[in-house]
This record gives sequence, structure tokens and C-alpha cells, in this order.
Amino acid sequence: MLENLKKLDREWFLAINGYHSPFWDPFMIAVSDRRFWIPFYALLVAFLIFRFRRQSILMFMIIALSLIAADGISSRIIKPYFARLRPCHDSSLSETINLVAGCGGKFGFLSSHAANSFGIAMLFAFLLPERYRYFKIFVFVWAALISYSRIYLGVHFPGDVLGGAFLGIVLGWIFGLLFRKLLVRYPYFSV
Repeated sequence: MLENLKKLDREWFLAINGYHSPFWDPFMIAVSDRRFWIPFYALLVAFLIFRFRRQSILMFMIIALSLIAADGISSRIIKPYFARLRPCHDSSLSETINLVAGCGGKFGFLSSHAANSFGIAMLFAFLLPERYRYFKIFVFVWAALISYSRIYLGVHFPGDVLGGAFLGIVLGWIFGLLFRKLLVRYPYFSV
């Protein structure tokens, strides 16, 4: 069964990674680069401070803790434990892979990009009131785009990305619950 899943994962990877064009390559490189999103993050920080005032302090603390947990668990625990090579380090794929930019570390399961971005998306599903539902949808699309870019660039299998997304959603949910409990316990942070 595990071998069938690995085979399916490789087939999906080759199908997704095989769709390349000179137009999309630089776009996917940019989407995958954390620095590309700095203006978006700056606007988000300004919005949270302006809209939520004191509550934004608690939001930033929870977001930071969630990112530390997602990145630490994926990079320092799961990747070394499973030791699954990234597609770009897999010699059996060297003839068929479209490696657009650098490869990154040796191991790929699970994707830290996916864990971090889906963790943030899930947190915003908790942190923001219902009237921001379109923004909540946007951050999930944003997380999916970042995750897709990792497969397109040849640095992760789809299973790496799905595993990272799952970890991020679970951690976002846990830290979202923590945020709600802290708001009740410390009313100073309530809006």
C-alpha cells in the first residue's frame, strides 16, 4: 500500500512539475520566496494593528508561536525522522524533473512552506470575525498557491505539500483555540 502511494505521489509530481513555461517560471519562483510577500505582510500587520489595537498584540504572539511550532516540527522533527529525499535530490528523477531554481535541503517530507502558510491561513480563520470571510478565503488560496509553487519548482512531492498543509491546519486550529482562551482569560486584549 505504501509503495502504491509513493508511486502515485511521483506520478502526480511529474504531471504537475511537467507543466512549465518561461512565463510562469519567474512567477512561481517569486511566489515561493518569502521576501516576495513582505509588502503583503507589512499591510497585514498595519491592518491588524489599526483594526484590532490591543488584541493585535495577542494575535502577533499567537502567529509567532504557530510559525515557530510549524517550522520547528516540520524541519527539525519530521524531515529528519522520515528522511524522504526531495524530488530534486532523487537521482531516479534527474532526467525528468524540471528544476527551475535551487533545490534546498536534502529532505522534503513535509513541506515547511505548506505548514507555515496553511497554519497562518487556519489561524486567520479563527482570529478574524465572520465579516472577513473573503479575506479568509484569500489566505487559503494564498497558502495553496505557495504550496503548488513548491511542486512546480521541483522541490517537493505533492505528498510533502499535503502533509505540510495538514500539519499547518492542525497547528493553526490548536493555536486558534489557545487565542480564544487567552482572550477570555485576559480581557485587556479584547477589542
